[in-house]
Order: sequence, then structure tokens, then C-alpha cells
Amino acid sequence: MNLFKISWANLKDKKLNSFLSALLMTLGIGIISMLLLLNKQLDEQFRRNIKGIDMVVGAKGSPLQLILSSIYQIDSPTGNVSLEEAQRVMKNPLVKTAIPLAMGDNYMSYRIVGTNPKYPNHFEAKVKEGRLFSTTMEATVGAKAASVTGLKIGDTFSGAHGFDNMDDVHGNKKYKVVGIFETNNSVIDQLILTDISSVWSIHEHADEPGKGANVTDMLTGGDSTQTDEPSQEITSLLVKFRNPMGMVALPRFINENTKMQAASVAFEINRLFSLLGIGIDTLRAIALIIILIAGVSVFISLYNSLKERKYEMALMLSMGATRTKLFVMLLLEGIMLALVGYGAGVLLSRVGLWLFSRAAESDYHYSFADFSLLTEEVMLLGGAILIGILAAAIPSLGIYRINLSRTLAEE
Repeated sequence: MNLFKISWANLKDKKLNSFLSALLMTLGIGIISMLLLLNKQLDEQFRRNIKGIDMVVGAKGSPLQLILSSIYQIDSPTGNVSLEEAQRVMKNPLVKTAIPLAMGDNYMSYRIVGTNPKYPNHFEAKVKEGRLFSTTMEATVGAKAASVTGLKIGDTFSGAHGFDNMDDVHGNKKYKVVGIFETNNSVIDQLILTDISSVWSIHEHADEPGKGANVTDMLTGGDSTQTDEPSQEITSLLVKFRNPMGMVALPRFINENTKMQAASVAFEINRLFSLLGIGIDTLRAIALIIILIAGVSVFISLYNSLKERKYEMALMLSMGATRTKLFVMLLLEGIMLALVGYGAGVLLSRVGLWLFSRAAESDYHYSFADFSLLTEEVMLLGGAILIGILAAAIPSLGIYRINLSRTLAEE
């Protein structure tokens, strides 16, 4: 007697009940699996991009907005700050490194960011083709940005004002692509990097043609005798402290004594995750409830099935089947439903992640393409099987209470 074939035939015989039980299990497993995948990949993206950055300094406004716009490039900046004020922060003895950023334009929705070589070096970005930008209107393009836009070395292009469209194009000045980065799996992949003098030149903030040549010196502690221009502004500074005292003293000083604001990266990201965590915990709780309902559904299905198949069970007993074999047969039905639900749930989570990744790629240029099975999902398989066994075990115990002669006589 092949117990697997009989169990599968019994499930197919009760198509509607089996489908409902498997569907509930699929939904519960699918939600939990997708939350696990998203949580892992979001955490990796967030942690990778904030590595080595303790504080962001920029215009006053929302500190979280300042973090998202300056580190992750997924929000609008809070405004600009004067280069003169920014330099005071950069020269502070509590500051180990400070990377300036100047933003405001895009090319085909990929942001053009003015900075210096410290920025790609911070993310350990390597140039695959060509070289790093070195002077005004030169650009080095991230791997994803180059792939989507089709930019290659030697191409020229004009940026557009803003971050989302190409309506207001600066057609009178063109960037020249001098390099393309390797795929780095950081924010660098989706950016077009140039010298800050390029941003000033595009927006007519550099009145003298030769002034852009001194920008690197001005932003790395060199000669700053030409920094009194009120129009010379940057968007933000990415700061790493020299020692823990910087975290204690410098943000408060900047917030209380300057026109700028200092946002603590660790504090704001933890606050963001705590806000996201409420929704994630709620969805996880809903998924667990659905799985438990699926277990109850399996229990009811098998309980009713046992009552309907009481005579069939009695016949099998009279033909030599043991009660233990019949008990195992019913357990297998519960396990099979759990396995079908788990497999369909894992597949559903991958489809959901793919859809989410497409939306994130379209809106923010971030992709979530790791569909590998997580350790937590293997543990989830064990939980699904356990629920299937428990749901099937209780009604299956009725096998031991069947009175063989009475059941056959009644029928």
C-alpha cells in the first residue's frame, strides 16, 4: 500500500477544501518570506551606503530628508549652504573627513552630483573604463546609469534642472564623459559624478572661467583665498568624526550656532527603521494569523474527511492495514498541504519581490534582485511542516477510536 499515492488521491478528491487550505498557507508563507527578503536587502543597502559616515551637514529642514537626499539620493535636498560655512566645519579639528556634495540636476532621471575624488574613494568605487573626472564639465558615470542612459566615453550630454524629468535642460553647456565606474553595489552605481565647479558653472555661480580650477583645493583644505563669493554654495557635507567627542559636541554646535543643520546618520536611520518596523511587524503578525487559520482549515478538512471516510477506513483495516499506517496516511495529507503551501508561498514572495524591485528601480534606481533562499526561510519550512503535522494529528487520532465491527455493520 503506497501511502503517498493514497494521501495525494484523497487531497485531489477534496479539491475545494485542499485548495483553500493550501491557499491560506501560501498567503501566510508568501508574506513572511517576502518580508524576510525585503528586510535583508533593505538593511544591506542602508548599511552599505552609510558605512563610514557619522553626520550629514546641510541646510536646515528635515534631518531625515537631509540623510535620504545626501546619502541615498532618494529625496530632494533641504537646500544649499554657503561654501564658506561648510569650510569651517571641514577644518574643525573634530572632523576626520568631510566630503562635499552639490546637487540639483539630472540626466534621464539619474542624478548629477558635484563632488571631489574622496566621494568615489569612500565607496571604494573603481573606474572600469576611462578615468575619474578631474576638471570642470568632465563626468564619470556609475555602472547602472551608464547602462540605462547609454552613455559611453567621449559622449557629451546636457543635464536638466531637478531630479525627475528632462523638461528644463541646460542646453548651453555640456558634460563630457571621461570614465565609467565598475558595478559597485552602492549608490555610486546610479550617479553621474562631476567636479563641483561644473555644478557652479552650469548654474552660473562661477563668474570667472578659471575659478573652477581651484575648487578641489578649496574643498580639501588647500588655498581658500577665493571663497568669499556668496553664490558659491554646496548642498551638503558627509562627515566622519576623528573621535567620539565629535558626535557629542559638533552637531549641537552646528545646529545652535550656524545657519546649517547637522543630522546624525545612526539616529535618523534607526528612527526610520523603527517607523518601518511597525508596518513590518503588523504584516508579519497578519501573516502568522493567516498561517494559523490555514492550520485550522487543515484540521477541519481532515476531521470532516475522517467522518466521511469512516467506512473506507474500516474496510482498509479489515484488509490488513494497521491503524498506525492510516494515522501516518492522514499525517501525510497535512504535510503535503504544508509543503504545497510553502512552495507556492516562496514562489509568490519572489514574484512580489520582483514587482517591488521594478517599482523601486523605476522610482529610485535601487534594485532588489537577490532571490536566493534565506536561512530563515529554511526554518520557515520547518514551521510550516510542524503546523501541518499538528493540524493533521488531532483528527487523525480518531483512527484509533474506530470500532471496526460496528462501523462495517452500520454501513
